[in-house]
Amino acid sequence: MELFISLIFLVAFLATWYVGISFIIWSVLLVINIAIWFSPPILFWIVYIPIHGIFLVPSLRKKHLTDKIVEVLKKYNLLPNISETEKTALRAGTVWVDGEIFSGKPNFNFILNEAYPHLRDDEKAFLENEVDVLCAMTDDDKVFKKRDLDKKTWKYMKDNHFFGMVIPKEYGGLGFSALGHSAVVQKLASRSQVLAITAMVPNSIGPAELILEHGTQEQKDHYLPRLADGRDLPCFALTEPLAGSDATSISSIGKLFKAKDGSLEISLDFDKRYITLGSVATVLGLAFVLRDPDNLLGGGEDLGITFALVSSDKKGLDQGKRHDPLGVPFINSPVRGKDVIISIDDIIGGQKGIGEGWKMLMESLSVGRGISLPSTGSGGIKLTARVAGAYTMIREQFGIPVARFEGIKYELAQMAGFAYMMDAARIYTIGAIDNGKKPAVVNAVMKYHATEIFRDVVNSGMDVLGGAGIILGKKNLIGHAYMGAPIAITVEGANIMTRTLIQFGQGVIRCHPYAYEEIEALERGDNEAFDNYFWKHVGFTFTNATRMCILSLTRGYAHVPHTSGILAYYERKLAWSSATFAFLTDLVMAYYGGGFKQKEMLSARFGDLLSWMYLLMATMRRFEAEGKNKKDEVYLRWVGDYALHQIQTSFEEIFANLGSGPVRWFFNGPVRWFARINSIGKLPSDDVYKKVSDKLLTPGNARDDLTEGIYLPDAEHESLYKIEKTLLKIKAILPIKAKIKIAIKAAKLKKAPKYELYSAALDIGVITKEEYKELVSTEKESEDIIQVDEYTDKDYLSRKC
Repeated sequence: MELFISLIFLVAFLATWYVGISFIIWSVLLVINIAIWFSPPILFWIVYIPIHGIFLVPSLRKKHLTDKIVEVLKKYNLLPNISETEKTALRAGTVWVDGEIFSGKPNFNFILNEAYPHLRDDEKAFLENEVDVLCAMTDDDKVFKKRDLDKKTWKYMKDNHFFGMVIPKEYGGLGFSALGHSAVVQKLASRSQVLAITAMVPNSIGPAELILEHGTQEQKDHYLPRLADGRDLPCFALTEPLAGSDATSISSIGKLFKAKDGSLEISLDFDKRYITLGSVATVLGLAFVLRDPDNLLGGGEDLGITFALVSSDKKGLDQGKRHDPLGVPFINSPVRGKDVIISIDDIIGGQKGIGEGWKMLMESLSVGRGISLPSTGSGGIKLTARVAGAYTMIREQFGIPVARFEGIKYELAQMAGFAYMMDAARIYTIGAIDNGKKPAVVNAVMKYHATEIFRDVVNSGMDVLGGAGIILGKKNLIGHAYMGAPIAITVEGANIMTRTLIQFGQGVIRCHPYAYEEIEALERGDNEAFDNYFWKHVGFTFTNATRMCILSLTRGYAHVPHTSGILAYYERKLAWSSATFAFLTDLVMAYYGGGFKQKEMLSARFGDLLSWMYLLMATMRRFEAEGKNKKDEVYLRWVGDYALHQIQTSFEEIFANLGSGPVRWFFNGPVRWFARINSIGKLPSDDVYKKVSDKLLTPGNARDDLTEGIYLPDAEHESLYKIEKTLLKIKAILPIKAKIKIAIKAAKLKKAPKYELYSAALDIGVITKEEYKELVSTEKESEDIIQVDEYTDKDYLSRKC
């Protein structure tokens, strides 16, 4: 009986760590357990109780422990220093479900009930009418040949307010939600990257959004109606030859001076590059460092990064050149200016906007990264998956469709699985944005993975299509997407930087429940506040260490799920992953201190953990929101297993590279060995791969649902229309082909070239005349599909791309 009671108190003690109960309750249970299990002498209690009391009394703890700890932290720089520019970036966004991942104890009731939005009726109507019309009038092959959209297309986009999707209706815009904006970009991207980029940029980072958020009322009244109806075309002039991802190092200068009439004006000198729409823009959103050499405003000489609106009719402005981004002919150019004069009132926000440029940029990026590039990526992924699925059923080798080869099935499954996952993440993230959140860390995750996964998918598409993907022309539906894939990798923060510095590097400070508060308390010398946060952080670390151990030993089954079935399985795995991630986060912060900033490879692997946990959560939310349909369970199974495998791989790579000397030996040896035999997850099985790939091969709801939102032309001359029509006919002739195969097995027919075989089958009555015609017609159409474009020398030499 005594042993039973002792075990109860031991379990209760461990449970306090597992669930994170208050330190006082934990202390009481600790004392009881020490007394029961060890029965120490009175001398132990005389020493132990005063020491333990120091931890319980804040004033004593601060005086005897915390103040000493602060001295050590400052002396050895064990907490990272955060510059003002970094603080601005951190404050620009908000914490969302990323905070749940860093907590080590994610609240799945919250995660799986966050918004998963639907399009409004007016947005649906626009997609089904104006967007479809725009797609139909755009011939991507001609766009590449002529190196631009034609004049009719530009006019149609302006007349129908494609450049004013995010501008409120009271200013003449369409007033679309983030989801509506995203859906338009996704559909346009499935038709033409050039079309999508041209429509996307004015609605993304740039003058319209900056004016909406920070502009004066006069600026809103003047510019927003003109931007909405296309009278003004904007560009966002930020990047320079020596300032790319490090936007704080821009060298463009604006010098404040007093004009002859006494008004304050600014003389601008700048050299910008990679500016989308730069050569045709009528208004530039220009980033520069504002200087006040005569101290006219009384704020010193260097006033900081500032954004201003610069009209294209200004003297000294040079927009006369173009870049050629991998042959993809969207308008991208350098923009230069020498002694360009603007009014101080042209600063976005007026004088209140002086020095606020970095903040404006970070706030824009904290939202924009989650909409534009994920939308173009999703459109490209869906198009590639749909084309590859149909083409591999049409294309035959060795007498069977190439889709039946397992190597092809593997690639198709990845296309389908990623299409389901990235669309889930796109809509889930946008749901947060439409609800007023600015999840900067999640949006960095979305930017990175949407562009990287699109690149992976289009590469797989090229492999699957073979020569048909290489030869450019009207028949090639993914060649231009392949050419443009690296472009998205570089914009809005290069992906290498996003992975190694932003996802976890900013996430650990922004989303950790205590890290940022501890750093701020140290910087302002507030040891009392630091004492509060620091000891909560210590308890938080021990809680996650306990959770990690218990969840690892029980393989996640110690977690009580909020869901059931397959969702409960992945919820347990994510609870286990999150606890391990949170503990390791605290471990590396303690071990490396302020030097962790330079451990970019390690930071990248933590970023991968964060990313794949988020992508799996988003996929689970989609499955939940769409009614837990049994037919979609295979997608969740594929995404879940794939994500858990990535999580497992990242943990192993962290263990292999953590610390040095004995620490490295411990993690790379025993810990990594245990992690391998007690793996969180492994890749999907071959059976799952096959089932997912089959979703792309048969015309019908599964294929349509997976690629919903892309443009499907209905004109008979269109290549995609022909592919879709032929796929339907291939399905229709399967029973006819089955009768021929039975006749061959029964020795009624001999194997022969297909047209001879069909004639023989008709002659002996195996198939009817109508069936024979259907077979021949379908074969002819299939042969037309697999043909590639060809040119005379004259035509070829006249092509640009």
